[in-house]
Amino acid sequence: MVKQSIFGRIAQLTRANINALLDSAEDPQKMLDQMVRDYTNSIAEAESAVAQTIGNLRMMQDDYNEDVDNARSWGNKALAASRKADEYRSTGDTTDAQKFDNLAKVAIQRQMAAENEAKGAEPTIASQTEIVDKLKDGLNQMKGKLGELTVKRDQLIARSRTAQAQQQVHDAVKSIDFMDPTSEVGRFEEKIRREEAKVRGQQELASSSLDAQFESLEDLGEQTEIEARLAALKSGSGSPSAIGQGAGTGAASGTPSTTGETTY
Repeated sequence: MVKQSIFGRIAQLTRANINALLDSAEDPQKMLDQMVRDYTNSIAEAESAVAQTIGNLRMMQDDYNEDVDNARSWGNKALAASRKADEYRSTGDTTDAQKFDNLAKVAIQRQMAAENEAKGAEPTIASQTEIVDKLKDGLNQMKGKLGELTVKRDQLIARSRTAQAQQQVHDAVKSIDFMDPTSEVGRFEEKIRREEAKVRGQQELASSSLDAQFESLEDLGEQTEIEARLAALKSGSGSPSAIGQGAGTGAASGTPSTTGETTY
């Protein structure tokens, strides 16, 4: 019962502290360090409670040993008084013999009282001894758990630091990732691509404008030649062969000559 009350109270306190830490945990290292401190304090409280229990047991054992010693002492006194009474009785001194017999009886009575005290304390001492042994075992287990908690804390802190370092490396690599459109370099690259596209568009626009100008020049040259030929026809200086070869062909095929000569 004592064991349950001591460790039960300490366990409840420890759980309450750990739950409060987990609810408000921000820095894993601080949380784990605080857990180690709280558990260490709990062990200190347990040690104090166990020490008090052991002290009570030792007091009961001291009282028991004192009762045993008293019983032995009163037994010796009863024996001594009885022997003295026998000596007086052997000499015929019944008065002193009776006196020492009465003293022997008193000593025996006190001997019995001391024995009863010792016997009455034996079950309690045995029970308290068992409780103290269990409390010591429980305290040793708590100290073992503290060692495990300390090792676990160190491992978790190391893992947490490793994870933080990996996150920092990841963030650093991501910040210079050229394929990441959200990075600064990605935005600069996108800006330059837009400027290059604009230049290409301007070049394409300029090129199409030059082609149109050359085409207009070609159309103007053809129109000029047509106008020149029409003017030549109207003035009579133009040759039909300039347009077609039909007239020239007709003369060559036997059309009558304007000279009046007969052809034979």
